[in-house]
Amino acid sequence: MDVAANRRSLADGNSIPLVGLGVWQVPDGPECVNAVRAALEVGYRHIDTAQAYGNERSVGQGLRDSGVPRDEVFITTKFYPARRDPVAEIERSLQRLGIDHVDLYIIHWPQGGPTWAWPAMERAREQGYARSIGVSNFDAGELDQVIAGASVAPVVDQVQFNPSAYRKAILEACAERGVALEAYSPLGTGAQLGDPVVVAIADRRGRSPAQVLLRWSVQRGIPVITKSIHRDRIAENAQVFDFELSAADMEELDALDRSGGTQAALERKWW
Repeated sequence: MDVAANRRSLADGNSIPLVGLGVWQVPDGPECVNAVRAALEVGYRHIDTAQAYGNERSVGQGLRDSGVPRDEVFITTKFYPARRDPVAEIERSLQRLGIDHVDLYIIHWPQGGPTWAWPAMERAREQGYARSIGVSNFDAGELDQVIAGASVAPVVDQVQFNPSAYRKAILEACAERGVALEAYSPLGTGAQLGDPVVVAIADRRGRSPAQVLLRWSVQRGIPVITKSIHRDRIAENAQVFDFELSAADMEELDALDRSGGTQAALERKWW
């Protein structure tokens, strides 16, 4: 995995690795520590966690155990919007992680409205707690509301994105606004791995279905957050930079969309 080359530039001058390990639903403790360490050992340079996941301590331990220098690793965490102060919460996150800043701090979802937390997100950046700031699960209209009142605009919107959730309108809205769309659930939470179209393309390319699904995003320059606790799958999911999907492959995968090309970030609210 050529970690240096496979990055996307962000509007604030920073850059983000195109493949990251996510630790959603990985319990705090050895399982999370081992997954993070394994990912870093096989070449990942992006780890994505959140205050709501409850496993930031394990992410920090995995980082230390890996021996990879902190300045080589892009760390994302997310503000839990049931809390009231993004600055106070990032201070607690940094204590749990055992680091002095994160590379990306994002509002996890727009609970209470899209704009109220943004001034404090900007303060977190100004105080050096986060190099970049962004949002997650914000639709195009919510992005516009934040940008309208922002001194520093979000540089990332992390949303569910994969061939069955090909949110074309929000992808285009992000591009128009200089925001990088970042994909979570890029494998459709595993549901797409057995899709006949995906399997047929994987067979033709001599790749796994997971690699095909991840490549579909990465080939568009979309950073992906993929989750596994198994070292072999973690390693396999990183091997997406040494092949390309054809235009016909991409069109076949595009046609799997069930979102209607929506500008919505969610099918339904969970809060």
